[in-house]
Amino acid sequence: MIRYEQRDGVLVVTIDRPEKRNALTLAMRQELESLPARVNPDEEIAVVVLTATEPVFSAGVDLKELAARRGEMPLTRPGAGLRGIVRPTIAAVNGACVTGGLELALSCDLILASQQARFADTHAKLGVLPRWGLSALLPRRVGAAMAKELSLSGRWVEADEALRIGLVNRVVAHQDLAAAAFALARSIAQNPAPAVRASLDLLRRGEGLGLAGALALEDEVGAAFSVDPATLVPPGSWRS
Repeated sequence: MIRYEQRDGVLVVTIDRPEKRNALTLAMRQELESLPARVNPDEEIAVVVLTATEPVFSAGVDLKELAARRGEMPLTRPGAGLRGIVRPTIAAVNGACVTGGLELALSCDLILASQQARFADTHAKLGVLPRWGLSALLPRRVGAAMAKELSLSGRWVEADEALRIGLVNRVVAHQDLAAAAFALARSIAQNPAPAVRASLDLLRRGEGLGLAGALALEDEVGAAFSVDPATLVPPGSWRS
């Protein structure tokens, strides 16, 4: 129920359980949690794209499985698995992205959405709290006030509003989503891998710092980063 396709330096991870609205079973969550062990040692992987089989992105946890186990289930952290990948990650959201599904998308570095994408945090509606990172990640995307509104009300956010409030990076035509996500991934994968990975690490580490701390971190990391002159691109060869 998790499919993998790797080409041109891009690993596409597809949640493939459409008959259950891509709800995540325990086995699926554990597999997503283990992604760093699969991805990080593989030097052929430059970027990871997370997507899902239509018609939705994910409804989050499989509540029927949870009920069948009477709520007794090992704690899994699939969001932490995505955040533990040391390559850039892109969520390509093709439809409804709800609660746990939203936590997965937020755990990726970039989010591309089709015009049919919709987002909601329904933890409060369900009487539960997020466990995969939403309370920390959503405010960092949309600001504290908007995060409070979305989480406390549980209201739906359509793709155009998601773009306006900064929840997603880009909205594209539904039929173009896969191609747009792959093109973005390839544009990243074509850059020198050491610089991409160091930049990603610097940006991630700097997110939780104030301005002075982030600038000090850049000085520290930049001073330690060695550049191979052969990898530098002459200004005259830049392309827009």
